[in-house]
Amino acid sequence: MTESQPWWRSAVVYQVYPRSFADSDGDGIGDLRGLIGRLDHLERLGVDVLWLSPVYPSPQDDNGYDISDYRDVDPVFGTLADLDELIEAVHARGMRLMLDVVVNHTSDEHPWFADSRASRESVKRDWYWWRPPRPGHVGGEPGAEPTDWHGFFSGPVWEWDEASGEYYLHLFSAKQPDLNWENPQVRAAVQEMLRWWADRGVDGFRLDVINLISKAVRPDGTLPDGVDSPALAGTGLADGSAHYTNGPRLEEFLGELHREVFAAPTARGDVLVTVGEMPGVTLPLARSITDPGTPQLDMVFTFEHVSLDHGPGGKWDPRPLTLPALKANLAAWQTGLGDGWNALYWNNHDQPRIVSRWGDDSPEHRVASAKTLGTVLHLMRGTPFVYQGEELGLTNVSWTGIEDYRDLETLNHYRQAVRAGADPADVLAAVSAMGRDNARTPMPWSDAPHGGFTAGTPWLPANPAYPELNAAVAWADPRSVLHHYRRLIELRHTQPVVVDGDFELLLPDHEQLMVYRRTLGTQVLTVVANMSSAPASLDRTDLGITNGQVLLATHPPAPDDAGDVLLRPWESRVVLSTSALTP
Repeated sequence: MTESQPWWRSAVVYQVYPRSFADSDGDGIGDLRGLIGRLDHLERLGVDVLWLSPVYPSPQDDNGYDISDYRDVDPVFGTLADLDELIEAVHARGMRLMLDVVVNHTSDEHPWFADSRASRESVKRDWYWWRPPRPGHVGGEPGAEPTDWHGFFSGPVWEWDEASGEYYLHLFSAKQPDLNWENPQVRAAVQEMLRWWADRGVDGFRLDVINLISKAVRPDGTLPDGVDSPALAGTGLADGSAHYTNGPRLEEFLGELHREVFAAPTARGDVLVTVGEMPGVTLPLARSITDPGTPQLDMVFTFEHVSLDHGPGGKWDPRPLTLPALKANLAAWQTGLGDGWNALYWNNHDQPRIVSRWGDDSPEHRVASAKTLGTVLHLMRGTPFVYQGEELGLTNVSWTGIEDYRDLETLNHYRQAVRAGADPADVLAAVSAMGRDNARTPMPWSDAPHGGFTAGTPWLPANPAYPELNAAVAWADPRSVLHHYRRLIELRHTQPVVVDGDFELLLPDHEQLMVYRRTLGTQVLTVVANMSSAPASLDRTDLGITNGQVLLATHPPAPDDAGDVLLRPWESRVVLSTSALTP
């Protein structure tokens, strides 16, 4: 990394889902004091940034992503003083803190919405999307909604408010009304709030579903209907995403945020880091948004790669992943962003565990597949994000009853699908594979009850594998997934080619192997990964390597056949050399 490059290019981010990370008071819910007590784990792992999922006051309809007060901490997590102490403790360890903030919508219990809802004459009425019933229809009756859009959490996106005689828009839960970013007062209020946090010592922001803030509103204030979708057949609803995803004023709004907030030095005289969660973002748009020449955000979370195993019915209709498709997508983003920057991730609080999803979570291959998936991700161009438990190779839970699940999206889908006639066993199988609660089980720290997460009863059952799969066991085993992740992070910190090297995908059509190289001057880093549960081999000359130093490997050395590289199931190697041949 050159002196002119921002610090976050060589950084690794660790996401904490506070409800499930560490409970200090025995109420079964993780909290800030529990997190403070576990910071040594992050420091020892070597991460640079702690991304903290929302801890603001919230009714918890969507586990904190429904915010009722942007400038305080929910009592379930602690106090504002606890958060100040966390900021200081993170900084004392040489790390930074990134807050998760949701500004596409608020909770319906936020004072802004309460004021907006109180009267059609409220000065904040236009802070949200209030609209009358569809012409010729009676408000509150089926089909009277202003548009026919289907929501992210099932059902229509409009909620009838009897008292004021209009509908309000909510792309997610009815308790998450969308803010109207067309109103400059809304934008000014959001900017002021973000500056308040930056002045308090926060080092950056992860912006939830930020590419949904611009809607395709017509000159008369109406919004258009959606288009028919096979996944919505028989519901009377349509896909309206074209009218609220990557909307017409998105870059204008993001550019304004950058000028008013993100471009200013932090309280520590540093540079804020920003990442936007952007479902449905296109590569050209992401390139424009992350281009330092037209600054808006530093990086974006694309959803393309984590949608490759979705069937025609979406995430609840999973299909087997094909490795060539995954390689093609990752390579396109690696080479297509130009001067922009990638946010690299497999896991987060919304995704199932990667080792169960695209690896092999059997006892025989769990450790190797978790290591290899980490290797493939971390050595690409971009900033890697580690989600809590990923460094342990944590698996999905595969509960047998819907009563074990807590996630609103999951429960809504299950009820709707069963009501429509789907076999409950089939629905539960999809939930088991793709549900968000897979990622939200308590962090297992030891083999104590509930993985040492709490002295009480956890809000969500612990992963049943915690007696063997926990942080204490991982730290004690030098061959663990945890120590492999620690070495991957160290490589990013010590090898300039990992940060700044060009990317080239090799063997794009191979069904088992992912092979790529990073090149910086005379330095060449080659990553060779068998992403299957069967042995694989390739000719050494196909790699363009005749000699080199193995910096990291999942398996101890094994004799190779003459001219061939033999890879055991889920084996990967990272080789540093000083020259490369054209394969």
